[in-house]
Amino acid sequence: MAAAAIQVEGIGKRYRLGERERYLALRDVLSRAVRAPFSWRRGTNGNGQAHIWALRDVSFAVGEGETIGIIGRNGAGKSTLLKILAGITLPTEGSAEVHGRVGSLLEVGTGFHPELTGRENIYFSGSILGMKRREIDRKFDEIVAFSGVETFLETPLKHYSSGMQLRLAFSVAAHLEPEVLLVDEVLAVGDLEFQKKCMGKMEEVTRGGRTVLFVSHNMGAIRRICTRGLWLDGGAIRLMGTAGECVDAYTASAEAAAGAATGLFDMVPRTDRVGTGRAKFRTIRMKDLSGCDRGAFEFGEPFQVELELDCHADVRSSFVGISFLASDGTNLLSSHHTDSAEVRELRAPGQVRLVCHYPTNTLKPGGYLLQAGILDLATWELIDWIYAVGPFTITEGTGKFGRPTDPRPGYTQPVLQWEWK
Repeated sequence: MAAAAIQVEGIGKRYRLGERERYLALRDVLSRAVRAPFSWRRGTNGNGQAHIWALRDVSFAVGEGETIGIIGRNGAGKSTLLKILAGITLPTEGSAEVHGRVGSLLEVGTGFHPELTGRENIYFSGSILGMKRREIDRKFDEIVAFSGVETFLETPLKHYSSGMQLRLAFSVAAHLEPEVLLVDEVLAVGDLEFQKKCMGKMEEVTRGGRTVLFVSHNMGAIRRICTRGLWLDGGAIRLMGTAGECVDAYTASAEAAAGAATGLFDMVPRTDRVGTGRAKFRTIRMKDLSGCDRGAFEFGEPFQVELELDCHADVRSSFVGISFLASDGTNLLSSHHTDSAEVRELRAPGQVRLVCHYPTNTLKPGGYLLQAGILDLATWELIDWIYAVGPFTITEGTGKFGRPTDPRPGYTQPVLQWEWK
């Protein structure tokens, strides 16, 4: 491996339940260093207060120019790890060394001041990243053009929407050429057009030889731009390997596979979802034509996907869709309720049930993954999105539901209309 750009040894981070981490002055840091050898490391601290380890005994190295995708459910410790590497928070135990200038996009507006204008924040954030004014001047027009906030450049940041703040924050972090770039769930906010621009910029950054740590629930993006993967589970490393190995293992895990045998997927406890949460999936079911939940169907057998969701705030222009993915994350086909019906307004509070009827003889025998999402069609804002609802299987056909399976490699075998002329 190339020279280590990041070296993490035995990192652990402990939080006291019910307490927010306060700002640390120099005297606090020195005092903590003196007390550290005598710290408690059990379920409660010296005062009997409960605490939780967000990270525990995490060790790994990242070579210069590598792109590492960090995956795991919410609460697994992904954001905490990036905050330690960015120097925002201190580890309770262990050490982390980062060689080179660090740029980070960890939360919307991180490193920005709400009272400063967009223009002022570009220089403010750039200076925090260690850039000289002439370097920022050289990149300024490119940053503004990419962010798309030209009209609001002289407006204080406090009047920006969360999506506008994300645009500007990502643009600054990606264009000021740090040697190490830390990105936490950039696809969770913003419209689809900007997400595509972000992905393109991320690919450009990785091709430029910079080191990138990328946290995302988008397994397709992890496969696409990352060379290696790191799966965190409960604050510990569950697996580190190629991006494909980590994604395959994660999506096949108990959480993602729950309900695979019956075709009934309970979405309420799922934490591996992104979006504003104005509406959320409650259950997603795969059913045969008799109405029975099933996780496997014969080739050519028609079935349907039933989606039940709770609406917590009005969505004037809803866009609900599902996708069928191959085992490697390739999107084979997608469908949205607007394909065959008028756009519907989701009213809060309320429950909505939609049914998508799957056409016969489409997917060939094999294992597949169901994906579901809700967007606001007017703004393309992600409302609820779950990459891996759960796996399902198409088995070999017996001829009961149509012609036999074509044995040649491939994913689809649709019935198309032919006409002799």
